Amino acid sequence: MNDEQLLRYSRQIMLPSIGIEGQERLQSARALIIGLGGLGSPVSMYLAAAGVGTLVLVDFDRVDLTNLQRQIVHTTAAIDRPKVESAKETLLALNPETEILTIDHPLEGDALSEQIEVADVVIDGTDNFATRFAVNAACRAARTPLVSGAAIRMEGQISVFTGQPGDPCYHCLYPSEGQIDETCSANGVLAPLVGVVGSIQAIEAIKVLTGAGTPLVGKLMLFDALQMEWRTIGLKPDPACPVCGKDPS
Repeated sequence: MNDEQLLRYSRQIMLPSIGIEGQERLQSARALIIGLGGLGSPVSMYLAAAGVGTLVLVDFDRVDLTNLQRQIVHTTAAIDRPKVESAKETLLALNPETEILTIDHPLEGDALSEQIEVADVVIDGTDNFATRFAVNAACRAARTPLVSGAAIRMEGQISVFTGQPGDPCYHCLYPSEGQIDETCSANGVLAPLVGVVGSIQAIEAIKVLTGAGTPLVGKLMLFDALQMEWRTIGLKPDPACPVCGKDPS
């Protein structure tokens, strides 16, 4: 690490749980961020600022005026631009040392698996169950840690799934059948709420990459912004889970 890097990350390096070794781990790490909306915006900005070496941004959408209320990585000038391009511009302005790779089409099947296999951590910032289930299954197969977050109306949740045998996966939390997708466009969302949830996802990703602290593994953190209440509940693996259970399908 050169003098400029030591200065840039000095406040983080001062932390006993991070230090020089942890910062070097961040610099050599590759994070896959799926979705550059309300959650992916703060996640990408904080991971870039924290010094994660490579960020792979995945989103096939374009910036819309309605996004700007909460998707802080984008600006008014970016309306109608691909979100990955808008985000890349913002992130490089924030930290030009971070390598930014972009994927502006749906990431599915083998392509999804390939990206997850080479990632050190995956951050799910999507808003639909189909994608979340696909990402979870690929992370489990590759044993790549997954930092999951969701926010709707004035409520949010965060958890970390290691992909390792004996730990629960996202599918243990939600069955795939009978789920109704809830999106911000249909239900609304408080602007700072996604910032809170996304920031915690960034913290958990940094903890996973550096080995600092105890990630939210086997735990689901719930946040009620209206009442300003936090609750953490235990999450156990489901023996009947089709992804990580005794007889996976």
